[in-house]
Order: sequence, then structure tokens, then C-alpha cells
Amino acid sequence: MSDVSPETRAEIDRAGRGVARRIDPGTRAMLIAVAIVAAVAALLLPWVAGTPGWQVLASGTSGPLPTLFSFTMTGFAVVVSAAALLTRLWALAWLAAFGCGISSVNGLWAIWSQQTGAEAGPGFGMVLGVIAVVLLTFVWAGAALQRD
Repeated sequence: MSDVSPETRAEIDRAGRGVARRIDPGTRAMLIAVAIVAAVAALLLPWVAGTPGWQVLASGTSGPLPTLFSFTMTGFAVVVSAAALLTRLWALAWLAAFGCGISSVNGLWAIWSQQTGAEAGPGFGMVLGVIAVVLLTFVWAGAALQRD
């Protein structure tokens, strides 16, 4: 290795660090993409008393727990997951896994709040959203843990 110039060595080291910060989700990528689409579809379906998820997100008038879940689901399951899938950065994969885990708990609280009150219960969109974020939590955690 003595015949390699310092500039070439620095470039090789930079490339190695760039590869080390990336993941390869492999076949999980399709499952992640489907779960992201399911999360987006959940925002279009009814959540609280027939109100679609996107209106819960925009207005925040459906109660604190459904609103919190709509924010965390949109932020982590849609935005961060899509960014992690596109860039394949290890840190974003972990952020997506961690954030979707938090969103899963928020979603279960939101469903619970709809079942214990006088409301008609959670809408199908909210349930689909919880299923999507739980799935994303485990798939992202598996992808981030298999970093080479």
C-alpha cells in the first residue's frame, strides 16, 4: 500500500465511511413501501366519528390522542420512512424504527381513547394506521440491525 498517494487513500477512506453509514433493506424494501402506502391510505379513511385522518391532522379538533397519533404517524411512518428508504442511511433507518415504535404506542392510546369514551369507536383508518406503524417498527428495526 506504500505506492498509493495520500489523496487516493483519503478518497478510499471517505468512500468506506459512506458505505458504512448505509443499509441494504433487500426484500424488506417492498414491505416498507407497501406499509408507507398503507399509512397514507389510512390518512384518507375515517378515524374519529367519520372524520378522515388528514382532517384530524390538519384541524386537531378530534381530541389530543388521535391528533398526536396523526402527527407521529405522518412524521415517522410516512416522511422519515420514505426518506430512509430513498437514502438508505443507517441513522434514518433507526430513526424510522424508533419513531414508528413511539407512534405505535400513540396509536394504541388513540384507539383506546375512542373505545372508552362516548364516541362510536375508532374508524378503520386509525386501525389501519396502527397496523402500518407496528409493521414499520419491526421491519425498520430488522433492516437497521442487519447493517454490514
